[in-house]
Amino acid sequence: MKQPIKTTEAIFPMPVLLIATYNEDGSIDVMNAAWGTMLERDRVALNLTETHKTVENIKRTRGFVIHIADAAHVVEADYFGVVSGHKEKDKFLNSGLTATKSKLVNAPVINELPIAMECEFIEYQSDETGIGVIGKVLQTSVEADKMKDGKVDVDALKAITFDPYTHGYYLVAGRVGEAFKDGLKLKK
Repeated sequence: MKQPIKTTEAIFPMPVLLIATYNEDGSIDVMNAAWGTMLERDRVALNLTETHKTVENIKRTRGFVIHIADAAHVVEADYFGVVSGHKEKDKFLNSGLTATKSKLVNAPVINELPIAMECEFIEYQSDETGIGVIGKVLQTSVEADKMKDGKVDVDALKAITFDPYTHGYYLVAGRVGEAFKDGLKLKK
């Protein structure tokens, strides 16, 4: 029998997305954002409040890069979530990671992370049902060693997710089925 629990933020798994932008002085800001998703094939939505340094940067520069965090960088990913860019100017520098400027948008691509989605800022929705930052994905790039037969090898990514129940991080791994195929077994 199901029992009620206190949390309402119960969708699991939640992605661990690292959003990279440039500050006014050209330094790099990165935040950890678990509340993000695809809206359409080339549109992303990040449920972020306007008080985040990252949102201020996105609005000013009109670009950002979304990275999918991996198990090898869980410490850095968590650091980007617990330290504010408003309070720590050298937040990215302190992480020990490196970055390269995107050729498509005014934002940095973190070199050590396996996936980067370079996004152009479209709009910010701030009403009571607004979702925050909406962006257009211009390009997604993946490290070659995380590919297999021309497709992303999800197990090789060692992507992590956020658990809103106990505030833990978990590894995404182990294919359990075939989308758009397995369910056909029940079709009559």
